[in-house]
Formats: sequence, structure tokens, C-alpha cells
Amino acid sequence: MLYHLDFHVEYSANMSQKDLFKIWAKEADAALDAKAVGVVVDLWKCVGTRRVIAIVNVDTPDTLDQILLDLPIMQEMGQHVQVEVTPLRRYEDFAADVKERLKS
Repeated sequence: MLYHLDFHVEYSANMSQKDLFKIWAKEADAALDAKAVGVVVDLWKCVGTRRVIAIVNVDTPDTLDQILLDLPIMQEMGQHVQVEVTPLRRYEDFAADVKERLKS
């Protein structure tokens, strides 16, 4: 199953930017490792904001939930990370469904 993940990262006043970057560097390694094995289809950092968008491919929602809980950024500062999750449907499958519905 494909999912669109939209991460919004904040940090507390008692955390320096350097502290944030240390955690984010660990997160970047984990994300790129997941991309190398195909769990992450692709990911992007939004310019000018602490926002990352990813498309992931996992078998079940349970697997996705487990992955999210295990991310370095979630373990170290999860209270400052919001993730919006949207399940995705391949457009080719949708288009075929629409065309089939026209037949009836």
C-alpha cells in the first residue's frame, strides 16, 4: 500500500538548532536507508520550512504505524513532530475502475 506522509517538525525553545540538526541527521540516514531498500518510494524537503513529504510503500497500516514509532526523530522529539498520513491509490487502478463503471 502506498501512503503520502507529510511531516511537520517543530522544536522547543530549550533546543538549539544544532541539537535539532543532530537528530535530523540521524533521521536523514534512516530515511535514505529506507529509500535504498524500497520502503520509501521518494521524499522531499520543502524549502524554507521544517517540512518533509514522503511516499512510502508498506504492506499494512500496522507496519506503517510501527515504522513511524521507530523513527529517530519520533523517538527523540516525537512531541514536536506532526505527521499527516494519506493512503494512496494508483491512478491506473482508479482509471480502470472508472472505465469499468461506464460499461454498466
